[in-house]
Amino acid sequence: MDIVSLSTSVEPLFWKHVTRDISHYFFFAYDWKYNRKHTQILLAMEQKQIIGMMLKYRDRIVQLRGSDQAVKILFHELDLDEVELQVSKKHSPLVLEKYDPTFSTDLMLMTVHSGEEKPQIRHTIVRLDASYAEEIASILREGSPEIWSDVTRQQVVEGMDDQAWVGIKVKDELVSLCSFRVTEWMGHVGRVATHKKYRNRGYATSTVSYAVKNMLQNRSDAIIFVRADNLSAIHVYQNVGFKSYRTYFFMKGKKLAS
Repeated sequence: MDIVSLSTSVEPLFWKHVTRDISHYFFFAYDWKYNRKHTQILLAMEQKQIIGMMLKYRDRIVQLRGSDQAVKILFHELDLDEVELQVSKKHSPLVLEKYDPTFSTDLMLMTVHSGEEKPQIRHTIVRLDASYAEEIASILREGSPEIWSDVTRQQVVEGMDDQAWVGIKVKDELVSLCSFRVTEWMGHVGRVATHKKYRNRGYATSTVSYAVKNMLQNRSDAIIFVRADNLSAIHVYQNVGFKSYRTYFFMKGKKLAS
């Protein structure tokens, strides 16, 4: 098995491989296409075939895919002190031999195909621009402190370059939000959150419905990631038309002392 960095010489093989299951490899394709200067991808290859790959984004966010042996060898190449890592559930024991999680969960990937969506927009949706960035960051930090505790206003502003943000306001206060992007392959719902005081009113259903309706006007599929233990969110997404596709192990953690 050979481990090689993704480069123009092997790009045709890479694209052929990831487009067979673009939902599974979404961030490999997206970051390589749109955030290449911050992205490194290692490929595990045998007989000119890709059998595994590892994405490293901004020296912090890591994703692994592939056969048991490929993932093991690729993971050996990882030498970050702190990571946010996503890997197939069966490979979680390998990860835990090297990293001590400060937070971990199962992460469900859900998909919806054009014609299967069931949009339910029952509230007034507003488009959000940079003037809402601080409110967005605050709602995200409250909504999932384990994952989004370090989200800043500036990060939200920067994220508006490649995705749309929509929300619902009550008496001029932003109370619910959703981000989404349309790529050349599919739509992707990014972040969904509602202020604690305003939950269970159907706001998330409306914002996600709006996103799905817009994305599937231009693409045949859309995806969303959700914590597998967030049953209320999963119920919302199912009502809009999403179905479970895969489940991953996700963790934020620090490298164990040798």
